[in-house]
Amino acid sequence: MHLVKTEEHDLLAMLRPSSLIGALVYLVLFVFGALLISRALRATLHSGLTRRGHVDLTALSFLQQLGTVTTWTMMLILYAHLIPVLRSTGMALLAGASIASVVIGLAAQSTLGNLVAGIAIMIYRPFRLGDMLLVSTPTGTEAGEIQLISLGYTWLCTEDAREVVLPNSLVANQVTINLTRMHATRKLLITIRVSRESDLELSCQSARQVTTETLGKDAMTSCYLTRIESSSAVLELTVEVPSTQLRAEARARLVGNLAQHFAARGLGGEPGARASFC
Repeated sequence: MHLVKTEEHDLLAMLRPSSLIGALVYLVLFVFGALLISRALRATLHSGLTRRGHVDLTALSFLQQLGTVTTWTMMLILYAHLIPVLRSTGMALLAGASIASVVIGLAAQSTLGNLVAGIAIMIYRPFRLGDMLLVSTPTGTEAGEIQLISLGYTWLCTEDAREVVLPNSLVANQVTINLTRMHATRKLLITIRVSRESDLELSCQSARQVTTETLGKDAMTSCYLTRIESSSAVLELTVEVPSTQLRAEARARLVGNLAQHFAARGLGGEPGARASFC
């Protein structure tokens, strides 16, 4: 019995943070814990964004990076506080660290500026992953698709597969044209509701025909059945107008022509029924 207690005491002594073996064991545990927390954080963020009905890849990527850096930093601080040798050394170096932090801060102004700019991009979201940006570079104006937004840099990929790496501080301070958003503002979405007894294929063809006659052949159109309800069917007509200034006028003309065309051809479905447009 005394031998068992002695061995137990020796084992506990070996696992103390002050011993070399104990410090190594705790190091392994802290590293393993940081890996688990980082993975759980990624899963939680992805699940939370998915539960809202969509996955915001920009927010997901940025928050994952920020959470990973924070997790490893906290684990390092806790480990240094747990190990007596590191704790005493840290106290001794505290005065020197304060001076070093000022020097490092002055030397790393650009890096810290990129980090702050990255957080600002995350909050204000002037662009997202997959957007096409027009930016100024040392070689001239470049257009590229956003591949990654990290804590410090934004990566673009041009049409000829060249990679453009921009510091976040530069992206935040220069005038950037978001070609994707500009393209999106020229789109019109018109919801057409008809009786479920109507000829849905003919309704889609008629909608595309009226759009071409109203806005011209260059208007990009698509019309699809999106939902069937108890007494009606819902079609979505997507149209691209020539410019953003013509959105309201184009929508008014198109809706009026659609209503006249559908009424003239009896595309509401049941006798006396009329299609609705919004």
